[in-house]
Amino acid sequence: MKKMNITLMATLLVLSIIVCPVLYFTVGPALDETQLETLKIIGIIAGCSAAFCFIVGEATGNNSQMDKLWSLLPIAYTWVIAVKGGMNARLVVMAILATVWGIRLTVNFARKGAYSLRFWEGTEDYRWAIVRSGPAFKKRWAWTLFDLGFICIYQNALVLMTTFPALVAMKSDAPFGWIDCVAAALMLGFIIWETVADEQQWAFQTKKWAMINEGKKLEELPAPYNKGFNTTGLWGRSRHPNYFGEQSIWASFYLFSIGAGTGIINWSIIGALLLIVLFQGSSALAEEISGGKYPEYEKYCSSVPRFFPGKKYKQ
Repeated sequence: MKKMNITLMATLLVLSIIVCPVLYFTVGPALDETQLETLKIIGIIAGCSAAFCFIVGEATGNNSQMDKLWSLLPIAYTWVIAVKGGMNARLVVMAILATVWGIRLTVNFARKGAYSLRFWEGTEDYRWAIVRSGPAFKKRWAWTLFDLGFICIYQNALVLMTTFPALVAMKSDAPFGWIDCVAAALMLGFIIWETVADEQQWAFQTKKWAMINEGKKLEELPAPYNKGFNTTGLWGRSRHPNYFGEQSIWASFYLFSIGAGTGIINWSIIGALLLIVLFQGSSALAEEISGGKYPEYEKYCSSVPRFFPGKKYKQ
């Protein structure tokens, strides 16, 4: 993993520690007693999750424990908030949408072999092995610190922070209005977008590997499979349409806090912002890997936007 990516991840940790409290005290809104109690509950869940991910990940060598929980934790957090907030319409809609998002993402991850009846097993995200093999982690203690600080603590904190708009909306007396309708429509639309992107990628990779497993070499495959990477459908207009959808989903989720009457900017925006920064690093790592495997990938990167859809790629 390049030094720039390590530096970015360290910066993310600093941002999560500093920016959120600054926004809380300078922008607001302040949390009342019920909200603080709710934050304590979901904070304990996040802490237990971080401990679980670290212990199991270190014991088994499979560092995808947090990947397995990423899609499940927001469901728990938003329903805890909805119940503690009196199950008003806004909070229930937010929890339902988070649940739809979580179920879809869990199913997509499960079909890649991520989950197992032996919960500590399952297929590890291939990128962790590549990161572990980098020069920065030649010493075991360096990887252990990275695992604890970034994979377990930071990512759990980030997932928790993405649900802060629901926490902020808890004490709102504002009725469910047009901003909430826009937020719900956008979030649902981007969930559909991300679903389409994932299905297109799954279909492409499944067919590609089926032909390779039959004994064909990559360059012998018919176009566009001979490129090795997907350039069809949404992937012909965005290099990471799934990442674009994911970032947009949680930006839309933040809009509910505006509908709750907390103002255009409030401290709960931190989760969506940090998620956007995270995907900058994650997409850079993915492209570094793909660029090293596929000769045409550099041309693809120069022609197609990283996230926001643009002009269709010329095959």
